[in-house]
Formats: sequence, structure tokens, C-alpha cells
Amino acid sequence: MTAELVRGQNHPLLELRLEIRISAGTPIVAAATIGDDRGTVRGAEWVAHPGAPVLSGVEVPRQAAADHRLAVDLGAVPEAAHRVSVLLALPTTGGGPARFSAVAAPFVAVTGLDGTELVSYTITDLDAESAVVALELYRRQGAWKVRAIGQGYAGGLTALLTDQGLPEAGRLAATIDEAVAQGLARSVAAPPQRTAEGDRSRQTSAPALGPDQGATAVAHGATGHVPSQPTFPHAGQTSGEPGQPAPRPPYPDPAASAPSPEGSGASPSAAPQPPASTGGPIDYSHPRRRPAAVPPPPPSAPPAQPGQPAQPVAGDATGWSMDERLYNQVWGMFEDLARTTAAYRSAVDFADSRREKELDQVLSDPRGRIGGQGDAAREAARAKHAELVDRAREALDRDLAQLTAESEVVEPALPAAYARWDNPVWHGYRVPMDNPMAVRLGDLHLPESPSLRIPMLVRLPLERGLWIDSGRSPSSDDSVTDEDALRRLAMDTAVAHAARLLAVHPPGEFGVHVVDPAGAGAQSLLPLVRAGVLASPPANGATGVADVLSRLTQRVDLVQMAVRGGIPDALPPGFDTSDQLLIVHDFPHGFDDRAVTQLRYLADEGPAVGVHLMMVADREDAAAYGPLLDPLWRALLRLTPVPDDHLADPWVGHTWTYEPPLVPPGSQVLHQVLAQVAAARRDWNR
Repeated sequence: MTAELVRGQNHPLLELRLEIRISAGTPIVAAATIGDDRGTVRGAEWVAHPGAPVLSGVEVPRQAAADHRLAVDLGAVPEAAHRVSVLLALPTTGGGPARFSAVAAPFVAVTGLDGTELVSYTITDLDAESAVVALELYRRQGAWKVRAIGQGYAGGLTALLTDQGLPEAGRLAATIDEAVAQGLARSVAAPPQRTAEGDRSRQTSAPALGPDQGATAVAHGATGHVPSQPTFPHAGQTSGEPGQPAPRPPYPDPAASAPSPEGSGASPSAAPQPPASTGGPIDYSHPRRRPAAVPPPPPSAPPAQPGQPAQPVAGDATGWSMDERLYNQVWGMFEDLARTTAAYRSAVDFADSRREKELDQVLSDPRGRIGGQGDAAREAARAKHAELVDRAREALDRDLAQLTAESEVVEPALPAAYARWDNPVWHGYRVPMDNPMAVRLGDLHLPESPSLRIPMLVRLPLERGLWIDSGRSPSSDDSVTDEDALRRLAMDTAVAHAARLLAVHPPGEFGVHVVDPAGAGAQSLLPLVRAGVLASPPANGATGVADVLSRLTQRVDLVQMAVRGGIPDALPPGFDTSDQLLIVHDFPHGFDDRAVTQLRYLADEGPAVGVHLMMVADREDAAAYGPLLDPLWRALLRLTPVPDDHLADPWVGHTWTYEPPLVPPGSQVLHQVLAQVAAARRDWNR
């Protein structure tokens, strides 16, 4: 049975050798790109288009036509490839239509080599776009799946290829246009008009809920795009404020330093490609196949039988180290939970709208308002609605069960930087000798699956400061009602975050300063003070605030001047180059206008030179400063000491509930870890 997908929906692929059939009402150009695990297309050699129609495992037509067939062998694509995107574009020459709204909705189908249709997708709701990503075949836990994308670009192929990270996208787009213009891609006339029964490109139907349903509720504007990698919610804003994902620091492309095959010294892109096809079947052999760009994941469980979900394995993702593999796997879990929940919500919305439409049709006919015929029609509409919702929930529960099983395997395997405080890894804690790549700031979950927690991992060094909100929001947990208790819990949360950052860095690589003007956070700060892991005692009063801010501001100025002047070795003797974290408690008590200006300066300029900010405050208390602090509030990542659904997700529009990583009540793990950190710092300072 064919699965008819809607935008964002997934479906597993049990075959590796496939055909992708495309039909449209006008000649269009078909192409394909290969992306790595982050969705990035590394170069023109990873693009199949009419001017260069053959890649390893992918072959596209040489001509612009209303009907296309693409050949794909997923077993023959480069091992570094994790995504194969199918692209459609309107030719820029020949006087044809310039936007997809002027043509019939393109229809795309994935079939087996015997012609059996596995998946179909009609690309609707296109307007000013002239290029579109139709489908994406992607690798997940060793298995391949197909996702309906339907993301259009008003800027044409240049905008599409740029969004996929392709260097010199404009030049490649011009090459494709030139191939079309010079006859390398020969245009053919549109086929005769199809009959109503055979015109599947113009039919609409209920979304088929496949075994692995997932969706992305993305706005499809003329210039929109689907992120190549999911972004965690923008925690600096409420769910009513559309956020943008914070930029992550780039890390080296593993393929850029991968050795060339057979020690020839040639770059991976220089590997020979199969000869262009002359119309016969694609040659699936791949002589001198390139090695994987990244080390393969560790041995996993035996492959699942067809139709059965794969057995989850911790670290079953790409990466140079186990920490990187686990980090990428957590991202994949976050992505899957977001998509499958979006698919469920989309299916329920569709069922609701379909029921309302059918009921309106019944009521619009006076003969159907009374009598048994009307009652039967209304009952049929309700039964159909219940069936659609039940099918959607069944698919959601199946995906949640798989994600839960994966979480149960991944969570115990996480390193200290990613683990909850109740993870046994802390009982065997040893001070690390290398900086971590990320740190856990809490857990995320959705209302449809409150028991499934996804770790909220943030790359290090922190590019944004943190605001621990000690005030109550409308959605805050009612378990803490006392205002003083909430403020104390906020400071406890800040201490837990600071202790984790100290624990996951090598000795001497991370320092913590505390500003507590009124001394109200003394009780919460006791673990840090007694262990002796602070860079200096907590600063009290206005004088202490001014002294700490002045020293850190001067540090930022010195490092900036050295870096911008190209003389990073010209820093004063004994200058501490380690990362620094400033915890500000009970803001704005003890702050004058000068101190507030310095604080904003540290928030804006500090992260780039290793000075980070953590505010513990109630925004209402800082309201006296008016709009002066609005940029500071927006620049920081807002966290809470109690569960709160304030995280707005710009990727699929979800509102995620955040839970802080608090130390279990009565546990001594924090004191034990800090004692080891203090001992390691003393040994390092000798």
C-alpha cells in the first residue's frame, strides 16, 4: 500500500535501490544533492544535475521535462553521505513560468525497481518559489527513511543551494542554467492531459500515517527554509515571541582532513566518478569507493528484521569520539520527538477540519438537518474523525515507544557533562584533562509525552549568558509557592550549573566569580565556598560589585586588544587565560548606572573572549531600569528553577517544557564532586 505523505512526514525505506518519479504540468529541471550528517553539501561534486547527471549511487535526467525518473542506490552513495535531497526547479530560459504557483502541483513518488509505488507526495502551497526541495532520503540509526519536504525558494537554485551550505552556490546554479540553455538539458513538451482517474498530482487525500510518522510544522514562505540540523528552543523568549536559534560555534569538518583514498594525495572530490549514462540503466558499481569521512559508529545491535524497529544503541551516530556521537544522537532524538509530535498535531488538526467540513456540508443541505439521513451523516463524520485521531495516536505511541527505548539506553551512557546529577557516572567521577564539547543545562519534554525527557545540551564555550529567573511566570510549577523559597531555589540552580561547569573542565581552565551584594545567597553558595573552588570570595556591597565588574571588564578589554592587534602573546605576565563565569545574584540590588553599563558590556563582549555571565534575578525587580535592560534580557538564555513551558521552538513551533538539572534532595554528590575539583586545583597550582 502506498503511503501518501504530507509535508514533514516520514516513512521507512526497506529497499535501497529505488526510482523517484516526478510529474508536473510543465518542463522542470530535476537534480539531487548529497549531504553529510549535518545536511551540508560539501561541494559541486556532491550535486547531480543535468550538466553532470551521475554521482555515486544517484543519477538524474539530462533534460528538462514534465515527467522524470531518478535512479538511486542508497547502498552505493558515499559512506559520509547521510541525506539525499531531490530538487526541482523551473528553467530560467525558454519563456516558461517563473513561479510554481503558475503550474500544477508537482507529484513525486518513490518506487521500487519493479515499479511498486512505496511513497507519494504532492507538493502543494507553493507560490513565488522557483526551486523546491521535494524529498529527502536520510539515514537514521543505520536505516534509510524518506521525508516529504516541499520547501520552496523564491531565490531559485542559488538560494536553495546556499541554504544547503554549498560553496559558490551561485556559480553552480549558473552552470545548471547554462546546461539547459545550450541544449545539454533538452526540453520536451508536456504530456497529454491526464484523465481524472490517473491524475494523481491533482488529487488530495487524507495523510497516510506511516509506521514512523514525523512532521515539521514549518511556515512555508517564499524565502523560508528547513534547518539542516535541529535547533533547541530559543529560551531567551516566551512562547509568544518567535525566537531564532542561537548560532553555534563551528567545529572542523572531518572530511576536510580525511586522508585521500589509497594515499594518492588527491582530495576526496578528485576521486573518479562513474561515466555518464547514455540512457541505459545506471551502473551501481563504485570502483575506488571513498572511505568514510568520519569514523564509523561502534558495533551496534544486529540489524532489525524488515518491518521491525531497530534496536537502540548508545553512541549509534557519527562522530570522532563517543562524546560527539552521543551529542549527535541526542540531537537526533530531539529532532525525532519534534517531528513525530508535529505529525500527530497536524493529523489531529486535519481530522478536526475534515469533520467540521463534513458537518457543514450536512447542515448546508436542509434535507439533511432532520431525519435519519442527517443523523447518519453526522455519526459517520464523527466516526471518521475518531478513526483518524486513533491512527495518529497509534503512530505517535509507536514512535514514542522507540524514542523511550533509545532514551533508556542513551541516558546511562552519557558522560558527566551530559548526565543528570543522579546518574551513576558522578559516583565514579574523575577530574577531566580535556575540555568538553557541550554541557547539559536541563531537560525538555512536550505535553504529548511528559515522561520522555530529552537532554538539553548546549555547545561550549557558551555563546550566550544565562538568566536564572527567580520570579514566577504564569506557567510555573505550583509546587513552590513561597517567594523566598523560589529565590533560594533559583540560586541553588545557579550553583548546580556552576558546579557542573567547574567539574567538566580541567583544573585551571574555568573560574567562577560571584557577586552577592546583600549576602542573600550565602546559604546556597556554601558548597562552592567551603570547597574553595571560587576564584575569590563572593563580593558584597556596592564596592564589591564595582571591583569585580571592573576587573572582568579590564580583562575583556585586554584580551580584545591583544586579539585584534594580532599579538595574543602580548598579555601581561601571569594573566589568567582560563574561561571565567560571573554569577550575579539579587540583581539589581547594589548596582548603579555605571555597574549596569559594565554588566551589559560583559554580556555583549565577554563570551567572545571567555567571560560568561549568569544572572539570578526576577525580571520584575529590574523593571525600574525600563528599556535599558531589554537588550540584556533578550541576549541571555532564560532558564528557570522549576518546570516551565516558556521555550519557544522556531523549528516546528512547539512550546517545550524545561526542567532544571537539580541535585536530588539529600544527595552528597555535589559536595563529593566539588571536593575532587578543589583537590585537583590545589595540585595544579603547586
